[in-house]
Amino acid sequence: MTNLRMKHLMLWLASVALANSAEFYSGQAARLLIGQRTFTEQDPTPSAVVLGGVGGLAYANNKLFVADSNPVGSTPLNHRVLIYNNLDSITLPVSAPVPQFTRCPACRGVPDLVLGQTDFTKNEVKATPSAAALRSPTAVASDGNRLAVADTDNNRVLLWNSIPSSNTQPANIVLGQENFTTGTAPRGIPGQRMRGPQGVWIQDQRLFVADSGHSRVLIWNSFPTRNFQPADIVIGQPDFNTNVELDLSRTKIDPKDNNLVNPVSVTSDGQRIYVADLGQNRVLIWNSIPTRNAQAADLVLGQADFVSQAANNSPAVCESNGIGSDGKPGYPRTCLATMDFPRFALSDGKRLFIADGGNDRVLVYNSLPLKNGQAADLVLGQLSGESNRSSDSAFPGLRASADLLRTPMSLAWDGVNLFVSDTYNRRIVVFSLHDQPLPFTAVRNLASRNVFATASVTLGGTIKEGDQITITIAGREYKYKFIRDDTFANILLQMANLINADQDGAVTASVIPDLRALLITARAGGEDGNNIDYTTAKSPDDSAITLTTSGATLTGGQNAARVAAGTLITVFGDNLASTTVSAPKDAVELPRYLGGVRLYFDGMEAPLLMVSPTQINAQLPWEMMDATSSNAYLLIERPNGAAVTTSPVAVPIIPQNPGIFATDGFDPRPGVVTHFSDRATGTVSVDGTANANDKATVVIEDREYTYTVQTGDDLAKIRDAIVGLINANADEKVEAFSAGVFTRIRLRAKQPGDAGNGIVYSAKSNDGAQVIMTATTPALCCANTAGALITEANPALPGETIVVTATGLGRLKSGDAQAAIKTGIQYDGTPLNEPNEFVSSLAGGKTANVLYAALKPGAIGIYEVHLELNSDLPTNSKTQVTIAQDIYVSNVVTFALKNPKDEANP
Repeated sequence: MTNLRMKHLMLWLASVALANSAEFYSGQAARLLIGQRTFTEQDPTPSAVVLGGVGGLAYANNKLFVADSNPVGSTPLNHRVLIYNNLDSITLPVSAPVPQFTRCPACRGVPDLVLGQTDFTKNEVKATPSAAALRSPTAVASDGNRLAVADTDNNRVLLWNSIPSSNTQPANIVLGQENFTTGTAPRGIPGQRMRGPQGVWIQDQRLFVADSGHSRVLIWNSFPTRNFQPADIVIGQPDFNTNVELDLSRTKIDPKDNNLVNPVSVTSDGQRIYVADLGQNRVLIWNSIPTRNAQAADLVLGQADFVSQAANNSPAVCESNGIGSDGKPGYPRTCLATMDFPRFALSDGKRLFIADGGNDRVLVYNSLPLKNGQAADLVLGQLSGESNRSSDSAFPGLRASADLLRTPMSLAWDGVNLFVSDTYNRRIVVFSLHDQPLPFTAVRNLASRNVFATASVTLGGTIKEGDQITITIAGREYKYKFIRDDTFANILLQMANLINADQDGAVTASVIPDLRALLITARAGGEDGNNIDYTTAKSPDDSAITLTTSGATLTGGQNAARVAAGTLITVFGDNLASTTVSAPKDAVELPRYLGGVRLYFDGMEAPLLMVSPTQINAQLPWEMMDATSSNAYLLIERPNGAAVTTSPVAVPIIPQNPGIFATDGFDPRPGVVTHFSDRATGTVSVDGTANANDKATVVIEDREYTYTVQTGDDLAKIRDAIVGLINANADEKVEAFSAGVFTRIRLRAKQPGDAGNGIVYSAKSNDGAQVIMTATTPALCCANTAGALITEANPALPGETIVVTATGLGRLKSGDAQAAIKTGIQYDGTPLNEPNEFVSSLAGGKTANVLYAALKPGAIGIYEVHLELNSDLPTNSKTQVTIAQDIYVSNVVTFALKNPKDEANP
């Protein structure tokens, strides 16, 4: 162990007694994963590290027991039980640094042995039951000394008198069947036979079995010692011989405090027992271990009383969410008190956890409930008690993530970590206690932070005293009546003041004086802003004033909390660090530990740019390209030696999420947009098809450079040939080079400054040619100071090439280039690169030619995008620009532009 690692370990050991009391937070993501290689992978191939449709879990004596099958149809069924010894080496202390050794250090755990199969790669079903064969084992239990397995499809429970120490070790005792070689379900009186048992539990010397198909729970007051040993107590049915009607469509069963319908789990905290009564959508609690048959439960959860059984019975257990149009109170579909097919209930005598399978979540009670229908304190697997992103049609195609569950089947608890079998995601997720919460959308693109929806209203016509205009935004009216000698500038200012003074309004407003326009921006970033509608009106109707809107709703809102691998990101929150410190500006490699802070994505330490109490800036590792989601959390070392962690959040990872850097302020903010060159430039686009004997020509003033297309040429060869012809002329005033995107020829004056401005150029091809040559501007233009920030004092010009600084453009097109880029290390300029997804742009409402888009040499995670502006753009001190890739659009930033023609023709 290195000295640095030893130092961090000692700091963690010193922090144990100093850290704050940790807790769960509603909607937090899992910290660790067992059974897949990333949080979004769903590999079905059984192995030592890959689980199938995992079912039952149990924890005892630093061991985790896993039944890798289920009764709900999730595939594959691996017909095995796995045992993980030395569990604390898998889970690690929550506030300890995570060892860095794989792509996903948070994805951990290799079992030590397997039962039911000869090795970890098989999932065979034996034709005949035996003491070593399993068929859909769905539940497992242990007290640390013995093991019980519900071998569901063999209609039996197998017992091991000691923890197995070798693969396929046979069981010692069978219950529910007379011997190890039979596995049939009984017909008629059940007696001691079982039908599809799905729950087992060992508590002290007692054994509990949820005999699901017989709608009952069996209790042995002492651990069984022989095959087919009868139970001592039955609950859920009046006696051992009651025949249950299996077809519920033929028999109506009224819920009571002493009956059960398809119970799927039974557990105990040593004083109470908890039964998941699946068929009646409830969990029943007995305040003491039952001592007589059919003993009634003392408490019910999921229902307001013992005689109700409706799934998600929200009118009975939830608070109203308002009065409907019919005048009656309405209720949410779910809340923290509803249940739909609960699968498992587990308590340590302090907290209570319930796997609410049909609602794809785990309900957490921070203290034991005391009344019927009591609501949980928080939820895991969903963001709130009212949401279900796993099953909701509003979230189509939503895949596995670190904060999402799909039919959780079972739970295990070691006092710090809650293990949840996430059946349809083929994994076990581990939720841990943490010291402080992190907002759900804390991780964002550093450049965009928020992507706000915008709109505009442009004024025109004639101003007349007494006329009035009205802008209605999201149902709120803003009116202004014209005064004597009013001006457009004053009208826009007064209207902006009215909108901005409405603190409850949905938008803010600012004035674009050059365009006589009002820029409207959603107060909240994100896609919801695109739903804000607005209209305009004038009074009287024949008023000579005109109001032109950019649309019926605001547009352009995007989710900046979805990020791409390699993006520079920011994490917002409170108490994120004890100091403010930045990595050296010239750092060739960014530190992974800065100011006492580590930031983890899937357990991988992220390179850090800056840490402060309210914001962390970092790079999302390029290694995340293989996933659609990651978890993220912070490990923070305080000055007093305490090590604390934030609750993890799930970070959606998308192919690209372009963001443009901008100065601080209100959006849309002035962008980090610079002049490209101190020499005038122009562009020729080479398009169409390369056809032999076509002639492609570029004309600079009176000098023609013509290339005759050869057989086998493509557009790139045509471009490169003309570049060579131009550069071969030593007397030429202009030099040529290829643009980084498409097949374009860039022209640049050899002389800096005004000497190159105005050099005319054009492009052509012969009649009938299939190659198309197009000059994008009539003359070279716009020499300025290269790299100088565009400002109102030094504005851009129409037709100029400008440089936008961005991040989040995603994977590179070349595999070799991508392999050469390393997380947290400066890009040295080689090899040449461009994003895999083409970049487009709008500037001033018109298409800007994207000439180049690539990682910036000497930087980490930063792209340069070179844009050639449209030559007809009007003067506008707040010209808006965005870049886009596929459906992902950047934040809107502004830059100053001045068109000399506007001054010549005011």
